[in-house]
Amino acid sequence: MSKQEFEAVLSDAAAWKQTPIGEQLAGKTIALIFGKPSTRTRVSFSVGIHQLGGLPFHLSEQDMQIRTSESIEDTARVLSRYVDAIVIRTFAQQDVVELAAAASVPVINALTDEQHPCQGLTDVFTLRERLPDYAGRKITYLGDGNNVAASLAQAGVMSGFKVCLCVPEVCDLAAERMRELEGLALEHSTEVWVERDPQAAATGASALYTDVWISMGQDSDGEKRQALMPYQLNRELIQKALPEVVVMHCLPAHRGEEITDEAMDGPWSAVLDQAENRLHVQKSLLVFLLGGAGH
Repeated sequence: MSKQEFEAVLSDAAAWKQTPIGEQLAGKTIALIFGKPSTRTRVSFSVGIHQLGGLPFHLSEQDMQIRTSESIEDTARVLSRYVDAIVIRTFAQQDVVELAAAASVPVINALTDEQHPCQGLTDVFTLRERLPDYAGRKITYLGDGNNVAASLAQAGVMSGFKVCLCVPEVCDLAAERMRELEGLALEHSTEVWVERDPQAAATGASALYTDVWISMGQDSDGEKRQALMPYQLNRELIQKALPEVVVMHCLPAHRGEEITDEAMDGPWSAVLDQAENRLHVQKSLLVFLLGGAGH
């Protein structure tokens, strides 16, 4: 997305939060393809499409012929004859790339192992609600350098935040991905960097963010889990941050592991706001992609 498109989606999301019902998707059908379990993504997209007058059509990858007796490209071409957009939540990023390349309708990445862009958009939307003077503020992400970390960093630097990725070496983002993020940060006159020390990373932060240590579909890695233990988001780190710090988690959370109950439920927590805001941001994104008038 260009900076202008990015800002337009976030601006309209705020309007949808104030007035949630519309007819921008009236007569349109959106295919929702799920290869991974889902609570917030499934419900927020389904409710949002319904509130805008459209029809969400759910498809499980296990019930389709995709990748088994039919190619991804053929699936994309056929679905494009039936529906107005495709939302897909799956494992391999390349599958989404191939689906989008072959489809003639918009394709939304609702999560892959490499990216979670709808979550990243929602995260900066939520932070900007909490911190109106957000430009130049520091977001610190703690834990595994996963899809959520990558998309948070991308959306964060596009918003003008400084983004500190506090991850152990065994959990680093791919070197190519870090180079892309550093280039994007330079383009938007801000910075993104890696910090190994959680105490240093939390110092002066306006937001502290974490995610599960072992993502869906990944084997539980004892060495990785051991390396992540010092990166728990807890009161000690919150006290290092700014007084107005916002604590974030994209959910589901493994309480007592990557985040404590106190951090999750305290007055600094924006976790439930994040979950709700998926609905508003995704409605804005759908209207933007399908060419309807904004709110």
